[in-house]
Amino acid sequence: RAPTFSATDIAKINHITKANFHYAIKKNPELPKGALKGNRLEFTLEETIQWNVALNPDKRRDPTINCAVTIAVATFKGGVTKTTTSVTLAQGLSLRGYKCLLIDLDPQGSATSLCGVLPDIEVDEGLTVLPLYMGQETSIDYAIRPTYWSGLDLVPASNELHNSEFLIPSRQMREQNFEFWALLDKGLDSVRDAYDVILIDTPPSLSYTTVNAIMAADGMIMPLPPSPLDFASSSQFWSLCNDLIRTITSRNNGTEKKFNFINVLLSKVNNRIGVSSNVRDWIMRSYGSKVMSVEIPLTSIADTASAAFGTVYDIQQSDSIAKALKRAKDAYEEMVEQIERQVLGVWEGVKQKSEGSKK
Repeated sequence: RAPTFSATDIAKINHITKANFHYAIKKNPELPKGALKGNRLEFTLEETIQWNVALNPDKRRDPTINCAVTIAVATFKGGVTKTTTSVTLAQGLSLRGYKCLLIDLDPQGSATSLCGVLPDIEVDEGLTVLPLYMGQETSIDYAIRPTYWSGLDLVPASNELHNSEFLIPSRQMREQNFEFWALLDKGLDSVRDAYDVILIDTPPSLSYTTVNAIMAADGMIMPLPPSPLDFASSSQFWSLCNDLIRTITSRNNGTEKKFNFINVLLSKVNNRIGVSSNVRDWIMRSYGSKVMSVEIPLTSIADTASAAFGTVYDIQQSDSIAKALKRAKDAYEEMVEQIERQVLGVWEGVKQKSEGSKK
């Protein structure tokens, strides 16, 4: 079930005081007034989204100029909060009024589970990206389904996605001029005008599936815990990505692959461990401005949330976890806001380019 939100939550998301929000309620009788539960106002997810849109009219996409910004969350390693980052970001952006599509490309189907869909029971290969990869479909439309979270749609995953690593190279051998890296990119063309943000959760490998996600993306996020092994893995990932993209673009008439942004997100940060500080310094020197200013702390909250098939947005606050939940949620909220600013920046850049061409 979708969570409810308090007046304080809405005021905090929109960076206004609670008093200003109550004033806005009085000045806008056509908008939801919430329901009084005890001594506080509670708003449904849909009502909260209505308010977030109404309080930020300048943050809406102009569908005549802009289409969805596609973001791939990718890394070599598992257990670095890749799926948690993908789903939390999708929820956080949709909470702010952006229509989001989450595509789960990981055969484990963890993102699918966090969206309230059981991969082993409710998803067969015909509901995943496999028909697109096999050439049975040319658009991703067939696989899109709504979720319990308003404003967030899902393309689910199941264990059958492992087959894509055999099916795609098989097509490459059989079909002349087959572009294995462009399957997802082309499949998204028909839905890019229907969404504001498309998020892709990838498997922890540089597989055919991950390559498709990278080539379809406008931006990338790599969650990176400050540990020596994770740092070494990240270096290998970017080196292979660079080589692969250069090889692909050289075959594709030399068309250069460009990203609007690439983010390295420090995750599972434990400031009590001295090595974290040292590795953080390596990361900052290696990736510079690509490192996001927010850090996701190592807490038990993410594990608690995923055990209940949810994220920090789904957890009901209690006295026993209030401090840890606030710390984790504040960090994820800051991450969402930083990505939101980048999405808005992409749209603004397209708008300026469009206006410049008209002149």
